[in-house]
Amino acid sequence: MNDAKILLVDDEATILHMLKTVLHKEGFAQVDTATSGEAAISFCESKHYDLIVLDVMLPGQSGIEICPFLRKTTDAPILFLTARTSDFDILTGFAVGGDDYITKPFNPLEVVARIKSQLRRHLKQPAAAEPRPDTAFDFGRFQVDEKTGVLTVDGEESHCPALVFQLLLFLCRHPNRIFSKNELYERVWGDGSVNDDNTVMVHIHRIRERIEADPSKPEYLVNVRGLGYKLIRKGEAR
Repeated sequence: MNDAKILLVDDEATILHMLKTVLHKEGFAQVDTATSGEAAISFCESKHYDLIVLDVMLPGQSGIEICPFLRKTTDAPILFLTARTSDFDILTGFAVGGDDYITKPFNPLEVVARIKSQLRRHLKQPAAAEPRPDTAFDFGRFQVDEKTGVLTVDGEESHCPALVFQLLLFLCRHPNRIFSKNELYERVWGDGSVNDDNTVMVHIHRIRERIEADPSKPEYLVNVRGLGYKLIRKGEAR
């Protein structure tokens, strides 16, 4: 994990220096820094990164504004640094492609711990789901093909990051069954020692963006209040 390539994006030189110093002490030698959103986009277009730490309040384009552009070139986890703490601001960060957030002021060791946690998830192979003979699943509006790793929605292939596809595939293998956030995290990410509701919530949202006609009113990946989520087929009871 210590050979991971990390990009730090913040307009405050002291924060960049502090985080880079702490990361170096933790064994991360490949750490680049950028002070603007434009520079971050340029870095990601020319180099592969395993994780990006992105400040929300940047000069020019904000971190929220550039995140969708970064998502065009990388599936690396993006950890937002923000002084904003409202639920709306946090959910906005998730909606545009962020994977985690941490509020300022922060303890640099906490940032490093979050970085390590995200890298463990991103760099390791997700836990294998229970084997089944089926490798293709048809839910009417969308189809999932395990062998080719392809999600097709309304007859067109839809790009799907690896962990989003793994979560959708797991749910396809267990239609109409309710799973709590903790169960989904343990079964797909394979780390039962960490309780991370945000990670599951973000990936559920990303699945809905792809398979639902209206993600705000899901018909396939539904929430069962107080219990969890389940994937249903059209015409089958919820």
